[in-house]
Amino acid sequence: MKLVIFCHPEFLPSQSMPRFARMLKSAYEARGHEVTMWSPTPNFHRLFAASKHAKWAGYIDQYVLFPHYVRKALKITSSETLFVFCDQALGPWMPLVKSRPHVVHAHDLLALRSALGDIKENPTSFTGRVYQRYIRRGFRQALHFISASNKTREDLQRFGGVAAQTSDVVYNGLNFPYEPMPRQEAVDVLRDAGYQVPPGGILIHVSGNQWYKNLAGVLSIYSHYAAREIDPLPLWCVSPAPTGAAKVQLSKVAGNGRVLFLQHLTSRALQAAYSCARALLFPSLAEGFGWPLVEAQACGCPVITTNEPPMSEVAGDAAFYLPRLQCGEDLDIWGAHGAAVVKEVLSESPENRMLRSERGRTWAKTFDADRAIDAYLAIYHRILNHESGRAASDLVLDRGGR
Repeated sequence: MKLVIFCHPEFLPSQSMPRFARMLKSAYEARGHEVTMWSPTPNFHRLFAASKHAKWAGYIDQYVLFPHYVRKALKITSSETLFVFCDQALGPWMPLVKSRPHVVHAHDLLALRSALGDIKENPTSFTGRVYQRYIRRGFRQALHFISASNKTREDLQRFGGVAAQTSDVVYNGLNFPYEPMPRQEAVDVLRDAGYQVPPGGILIHVSGNQWYKNLAGVLSIYSHYAAREIDPLPLWCVSPAPTGAAKVQLSKVAGNGRVLFLQHLTSRALQAAYSCARALLFPSLAEGFGWPLVEAQACGCPVITTNEPPMSEVAGDAAFYLPRLQCGEDLDIWGAHGAAVVKEVLSESPENRMLRSERGRTWAKTFDADRAIDAYLAIYHRILNHESGRAASDLVLDRGGR
């Protein structure tokens, strides 16, 4: 196949989508496909990178200059090419290729839902609301979508207003071979990274400290848990240092409670941390998928998460569940309930813990990278075949009309 992958520019702060696009390109090329990546270059952004105007300069690169490049490139691009959008947030470029074979990968609709007032915890500015409507106006013109979860597919229809010809779900595949690491090996890996694992193990939380990761809730749970224990397990937050409400909750951790914030762990060090952890605390308010859920389970670590999709969809029946923390809800009451669940997890018998760990590991195998790539390519082939058949049909009708 001939594929063109539309990708976010490298000059944006978040690099998760460029990494996803590079992963796709590498995997597709390894399978013999011809892949080109199209992405804006930092012409204006480079001039204003150190100023308060950098964001707006980047918009000129993305939405004024880049479309000119695409229109020129389309003139010399084979009609048999499939255009792959690595994220629905690239919607403003969809009108450029809406009449050509295309597909959109959708990860989450959190920004759009916030802009529409559906998520009270994340109010959006006027300009943010306008921007999200601009993105939606673009991607809703697409005909084919691949979502990372059923929740995302449902949100595409409910909040995105798409009228897709095809809308598939393909779960993300793990991009690192997570599996349980022998205890001593894990301890050694973390020691080499500068961290000492206590004999009893740790609790772990993994996030980028975005609003929806609910770090304040995690710290509230931990503060209640630590207050009830003589020798509580430490909490390792693989996350930036807390701010705002999370910082307030951190100040409430008393007694022998210990919270450590770690950043820039390698995948191997993270695997070691999951392998030493007695539980992952991941009570997110919302997600598009939730990578740490599967990573932890693949390493045999029990998961405590939110009883709402996509968390419940991704974590399966091996996880422990908490109700979602609602906007305006008493955080102390909610945190105390969460601490009781932590105690329940830590009190499981060795036999039950082993069975749960095995269930989690078996479930995590569902999220296989090669399986995801194969599923993407099968969908791409189907779209190309469909579009080729439609083009041939249109040609026959056109000739008949003459």
